Amino acid sequence: MARAVAAGIFQINTAKDTPDHRQKLHNTRQRILQLVKDTSAKLKALSESDHDSRVNPSKKIEDAKLARDFQNTLQEFQKVQQLAAERESGYAPSGPPPSATTSGSDEQVASRVDQEYQPFLMDQRRQEVVLLDNEVAFNEAMIDERDQGIREVEDQIGQANEIFRDLAVLVHEQGVVIDDIQSNIENSAAATKQAKVQLVKASKSTKSRSSWCWWLLAIFVVAVIIFLLVLIL
Repeated sequence: MARAVAAGIFQINTAKDTPDHRQKLHNTRQRILQLVKDTSAKLKALSESDHDSRVNPSKKIEDAKLARDFQNTLQEFQKVQQLAAERESGYAPSGPPPSATTSGSDEQVASRVDQEYQPFLMDQRRQEVVLLDNEVAFNEAMIDERDQGIREVEDQIGQANEIFRDLAVLVHEQGVVIDDIQSNIENSAAATKQAKVQLVKASKSTKSRSSWCWWLLAIFVVAVIIFLLVLIL
């Protein structure tokens, strides 16, 4: 959607720049901004729920990755908004056509024109004045439209920047959570490894003590047998 907006922005101040095009572009930017607001609110809700210790660590990691992806997308939208502001501010309406002045040669020609053509000349000049007034009014309207478009884009940029700052804090907090999870996983793995080592040592120690017990028992039995043989003999 951001690419479509960018393509539309590049048509500003071209032959395809019409009031309908401007309105469609405005509506599209508004929809994107609303989606940004809704998505940001949902990510905040997810982040708050992830603070619960009962939440699966894998879900916390997935939510953090989602927030980072959304942050990258929002950066692209901010670039598009900045481009829109530059294109809007770069508009310069064409100046009014030069006023119809009467040169000396025109006066000479007019003096030679029969009186019956004078009403037509006056009517033509009145039409030129009307066209000039219309041109000035059109340029003023276009300047007002440009200023309004700039104000709208600046307002959208401000809202997007505010959301981006909140999102940056959110991503940072989730990054801390992920670091804690990874630290706990590493500590658990280290503890598990150490426990295995201790079990192996304990097993070897138990086997060693058991072996010595059997040897002592065998020696004791042999000693008893020898003692009995001595008594009998």
